[in-house]
Amino acid sequence: MWQRDAVLVLIVEDDDRIAEPLVTGLQREGLEAERVATGRAGLDRIADAGSPFPDVVLLDLRLPDMDGFEVCKQIRAGHDVPIIVVTARGEEVDRVLGLELGADDYVVKPFGFRELLARIRAVTRRAQPRGATGTAGSVVELGPLVVDRRTRRVTINDEPVVLTPKEFDVLALLAEDPDAVWSRTRILEEVWDAHWYGPTKTLDVHVATLRKKLGHPDWIETVRGVGFRLHVDVDA
Repeated sequence: MWQRDAVLVLIVEDDDRIAEPLVTGLQREGLEAERVATGRAGLDRIADAGSPFPDVVLLDLRLPDMDGFEVCKQIRAGHDVPIIVVTARGEEVDRVLGLELGADDYVVKPFGFRELLARIRAVTRRAQPRGATGTAGSVVELGPLVVDRRTRRVTINDEPVVLTPKEFDVLALLAEDPDAVWSRTRILEEVWDAHWYGPTKTLDVHVATLRKKLGHPDWIETVRGVGFRLHVDVDA
């Protein structure tokens, strides 16, 4: 169930016909919703330390003042807030680019409100650490790699690795059982949602970015026809 006063959605959308019903619908579902109409206003709102920080950003790609991809890139450069790109661009290249820039999900207009609500629900749920009230089992140490679910921090040789919420969740899931093979379906259900609507290529994009950020592409192995596993040579 929603914690009715816990989720703040920042909507960056210039089209009143989309933004206004969306704000009303989200508020009717018990969420807090704020709307800005330009990319610069969205970045300024994110940077406003005097206002509550949003729990999720819904970002249109076609904004009047700047490209939504650039807005996504700038938000992700300083924050790990979940970002859902909401746009009329449905081409695969746009979806992949958005994910590579740090978006956590991608919804193509026109979209169903219930589907969007489910996606918001999924990304905000996954952005919270599992077992946040306790510490047992929250830290996994694999040689130079340390994954801390409680603080949502990843380090390699004591150096921090900056990950998006989805990237962290994929890595933390694989780290739960190192060397075990996790099926693509299981990862999508655990990290995204049991009723994931999007393309499975979403997972491939996140794994590719993870490999790059970890600096050890061989740590996440592809098991053809099944999924992925995490193998860190702790003796290396």
